[in-house]
Amino acid sequence: MSKEANLQAQVKFGEAVVSGHLEGIRDVVAADCVDHDPAQGQVPGPEGFIFFFGQFRAAFPDLNLAVEHLVQDDDNIAFAYTITGTHKGDLFGIPPTGKKIKVRGMQISRFEGGKLVERWGSSDQLGILQQIGAVPRSRGGA
Repeated sequence: MSKEANLQAQVKFGEAVVSGHLEGIRDVVAADCVDHDPAQGQVPGPEGFIFFFGQFRAAFPDLNLAVEHLVQDDDNIAFAYTITGTHKGDLFGIPPTGKKIKVRGMQISRFEGGKLVERWGSSDQLGILQQIGAVPRSRGGA
């Protein structure tokens, strides 16, 4: 597939996450897709992403994801992003706080045939927990 088809698949994945229409993930993620950085309890393939983002969107129903920088070759897309949202639902056992979050992350996606087959990623999970008050912020020093 073309670089453009891969980019369209990545965009469709992001739109599914932001809109909450997570079934669209099935169209762009291979059944045997491997997430090298899965969330706890996340299974392989589209079902794992639908599970995780379903839980995350329930915790942050106004979730938004903005791509800040993107680079691409024939099979891979790497991008830096910012996630924002308001903690209005349970976040893996943490009750809603009403606090807003803004965190950064990075992802590398590998595609075959216009579908996501591998993902590597990192989001500022500690930053999320600190911003909702579940973990104290560091005061600096040693």
